[in-house]
Amino acid sequence: MNKANTSATQQQDRITNLDYIRGLATLGILGMNAMMFGLPKPAYNNLDSQGTDSVLDWIFGIFGEIFIDQKTMAIFSMLFGAGIVLFADRAKAKGRKPFRLTLWRNFLLLVIGFLHMVMWEGDVLMVYGICAPVIYLLRKRSTKFLFTIGVLLFSLTVLNGILTQSLVNDGSAPLGDFWYASSPMSDEVAFWFIFDGFCRALGAMLIGVALYRSGFISGAKEKSYYQRILRRCCAFGFPLAIFGILIQVAGDYDSDVAIIGQVPNTIATVPIAIGYVAIITLFNMRPDNGFKLRIRSVGQMALTNYLTQTIIGLTVFAIFFEKNDMSRTGVWIFIICVWALQILWSKAWLTRFRFGPIEWMWRCGTYRSRQPFLRPSSDD
Repeated sequence: MNKANTSATQQQDRITNLDYIRGLATLGILGMNAMMFGLPKPAYNNLDSQGTDSVLDWIFGIFGEIFIDQKTMAIFSMLFGAGIVLFADRAKAKGRKPFRLTLWRNFLLLVIGFLHMVMWEGDVLMVYGICAPVIYLLRKRSTKFLFTIGVLLFSLTVLNGILTQSLVNDGSAPLGDFWYASSPMSDEVAFWFIFDGFCRALGAMLIGVALYRSGFISGAKEKSYYQRILRRCCAFGFPLAIFGILIQVAGDYDSDVAIIGQVPNTIATVPIAIGYVAIITLFNMRPDNGFKLRIRSVGQMALTNYLTQTIIGLTVFAIFFEKNDMSRTGVWIFIICVWALQILWSKAWLTRFRFGPIEWMWRCGTYRSRQPFLRPSSDD
């Protein structure tokens, strides 16, 4: 890694590239989750369901499917995987017992995720907490092994999706509220849905460890390398994501294409997510500016911001709006407002405090002692 890149990606023992990527991924996740906050359940998966009434609604829906759906969550998962390894490495360097500390830390994450799931069924933190021991035990394997296993897990969910679609087509596995505003989804579809979530999360976490170990995700490669990866990943990933949309449009969003139409997007998730990491890293290599510092602040408070997105979303749509009356355009207006709020408040908060409030509580619980919270006035 050259000196220019070092200054761009390292500041005061923080890997700023991770903060920058994490900040944008956290904001991007709201583009997925807000559809569940503001629209009926089927609308999250079915663009032809409620909330898509105008041309602008369709534009927002297709944009989300191609550029956001699964991709930002994959990056978020990659960073959680990398974070487990980074935490263990630093714990060992400080003379602590990394295995016990990592397990305890992620048990606390599991508890946080459970409390979050009580509020909202779309939580992903519990999955990370469950997957953490696997990540820890495999963390020293080669980057090729980690990446290969990660890709295989994505392949498993693709195969399971194809099998589940065949069960849907022969009438033995009703889609239910996965696709239609009707009865709950069948056990077979529910199994695929849960299996899909676990495989994609664990797969992305393992890929994240591989990318961290290789120096890719921390910004340690040369600029030309990131440019090359960006071109290749986008050339492969985006046509696949678009193809998935075309399958569903050609099938008139019928149940026959409900799951199979999502398969190309699932395959496209890894290359597009890696392409996003590449382009974000390229931007992070440029001289710092106020906007970049604010996005990094969002990333430093990713856990707090992820949870507050849920609190704000559930509160706003429960008090002020009816789900059946909302449109995708209306939900996107909400998303942009929350983005602006979190970009502003994260930097302001970290001007006074060392950590986000949830990060600080998690840290206190991890070390079982009160941790410094206020930022000394001499700090920048």
